[in-house]
Amino acid sequence: MRIALVTPAGPGTRNGNRHTALRWAAFLRAAGHRVSICTEDLSGNADLMLALHARRSHASIRAFPREKPLVVALTGTDVYRDIRTSAEARASLELAHRLIVLQPKAAEELAGRLRKEVRVVVQSSATTRRHRPVKGKFRLCLIGHLRAEKDPLRIVAALPYVAPIVEVVHLGAALDPTLKPLTDDPRYRWLGSVAHATALRWLASSHAMVISSRMEGGANVVCEALRIGVPVLASRIPGNVGLLGPGYRGYFRVEDERALARLITRAATDADFYRSLKAHVRKLRPMVAPQAEARALLAALNGLSASAGR
Repeated sequence: MRIALVTPAGPGTRNGNRHTALRWAAFLRAAGHRVSICTEDLSGNADLMLALHARRSHASIRAFPREKPLVVALTGTDVYRDIRTSAEARASLELAHRLIVLQPKAAEELAGRLRKEVRVVVQSSATTRRHRPVKGKFRLCLIGHLRAEKDPLRIVAALPYVAPIVEVVHLGAALDPTLKPLTDDPRYRWLGSVAHATALRWLASSHAMVISSRMEGGANVVCEALRIGVPVLASRIPGNVGLLGPGYRGYFRVEDERALARLITRAATDADFYRSLKAHVRKLRPMVAPQAEARALLAALNGLSASAGR
């Protein structure tokens, strides 16, 4: 089958959507499909369209022939903002034959009549790196471009309240110039945008990863941390809870730097607590295996050719 995989993230982009598109294309090609990755497809020549992002890919979604199967994968901004505020995002939901979400709690945000079309595809990582944290300090890693949804400066606000042994390595481009980190604290390093392989090296060398987002659909970087075995210190939002589970002990209240600081200090100084975080992420490692994601993606597309027609 000829599949048009539409993503707003163009070639060379270092973000989660682009990594997802490349991974999914590889899975689909391995299953015998012909896949073209594009930022826009108005031709309608493909047999099936798989569009990442309901709002930003809406033009392609709207132009795709009604008699052909259409799958829309929902990002965090889709699920937790755009389907409430954007007529284009809502229209994309109505046009889709099937909807993909990246963690199970995302389906709770959709109207009941749409949920029967939802399939969950948890993202994966093929990295072979294993967790080998540096000695003599407690390193935290943050990975992700700096934009408001990520609340990227929460770690800077938390630093004055954390144990002196902590150091922070922050990776990602300042997509919003007002969010460029400004701090004189020598424990904090912002390295800007780096290659994916470099980001994974920093992640594997860190004792924990912080994800302070206000909204997430099911973050690639959380899945990478789970695959490597790195404990995650996460804002308690549905996108993080959907991946890490409601019983995970490594959450802090969103937009609360004091709560984040307390969690960091506990992870850095309480060996039993840190071991419990490690044990939890180890149990989740099979969930983020490439084989699991490939199976879920192919299952999400199964039977669509017979159900076309809107």
